[in-house]
Amino acid sequence: MKSLIVLIIIFVHSLTPFANQMVDKNPPKKSSVQLALLLDTSGSMDGLIDQAKSQLWKIVNELAKTKKNGNSVDLYVALYEYGKQSIPVDEGYLRNIVPFTQDLDKISDELFKLQTNGGDEYCGKVILNAVDNLQWNKSNDNLKIIFIAGNEPFTQGNIDYKEACKKAIKKGIVVNTIFCGNYDEGIQTMWKDGADLADGKYMNIDHNAAIVHIDAPQDDDIIKLGQALNKTYIAFGDNGKEKKELQAEQDANSMSLSPEVMVQRSVTKSGAQYKNSGWDLVDAKKDGTIKVEDLKDEELPEEMKKMTVQERKAYLDKMDKEREVIQDKINKLNDERSKYIAQKMLDNPNDNTLDAVMIKTIREQAKQKNYKFE
Repeated sequence: MKSLIVLIIIFVHSLTPFANQMVDKNPPKKSSVQLALLLDTSGSMDGLIDQAKSQLWKIVNELAKTKKNGNSVDLYVALYEYGKQSIPVDEGYLRNIVPFTQDLDKISDELFKLQTNGGDEYCGKVILNAVDNLQWNKSNDNLKIIFIAGNEPFTQGNIDYKEACKKAIKKGIVVNTIFCGNYDEGIQTMWKDGADLADGKYMNIDHNAAIVHIDAPQDDDIIKLGQALNKTYIAFGDNGKEKKELQAEQDANSMSLSPEVMVQRSVTKSGAQYKNSGWDLVDAKKDGTIKVEDLKDEELPEEMKKMTVQERKAYLDKMDKEREVIQDKINKLNDERSKYIAQKMLDNPNDNTLDAVMIKTIREQAKQKNYKFE
């Protein structure tokens, strides 16, 4: 019996190095940032929507600098609208437009589709809906943030905002409130109280403020490079063509607002948070989500159908390298541009807009979770 026990101990001990090797080979779980935007789309909120459309890419670019434990993080964005009269009252005048996604073109597209319409703004109800129905990361080590923006009392509706905010923070979800109007009025209408209950930050903005765009010498080159990036995207699958068209459409939407918005979008497209492996073969091959040899001819774009498997792989490698070269040029130009803009902003600070308050808050709350910014 003793001999048997000794043999078992020796056998188990002999497995230990292999067990350690198996553990070491498992990559650490990637940290994430989950950002839910809850926007008031009642009749007086056109300015808020315009700011959200024009500043989405700037906010994403800030988050693209985020790392945890030395590793880059995944960004997921969800979008809600609330307070619109055309949404049925039994649905709380609210709508989850996009659940958590990494498809940033989809978020941009939906922001440009938003229309305002008079209604009642049920802050407690939309917060509770986001807390209960979005797929939040269960780990409280990850950054989970709600930003709710509006201009009516926080107390409206049949769901107590206090209960909604308390439930959020119990799940590790921070609720930040942005009152579109006077700072003291926001306090009096309980916007600050909502943030305080969920460990968030209360802010106010002038949602009708004109966005100050500063032209920089690098802008034209960055825009041209951003448009050139599109040629390196190879659409495949059932919705590939549609998604590639959406990419070009969001370029046009950004450019329609201002050259600076297109610059910010181009920078986003050159960063790690712009992911399109669901429809782009270059990203999909790099991520390992598809095998080129498994693709059927009908899934491929015309230029690849007559290629051999090896020719297809070489073509995708070529597009990948071209993309990296263009992205590198954009990032270098943007470094120069950022220094130029920072100097200009000293004379013309613009700290009372949606992007300014969101970026400042995200930085503060990310650091509390040990996220770092490059």
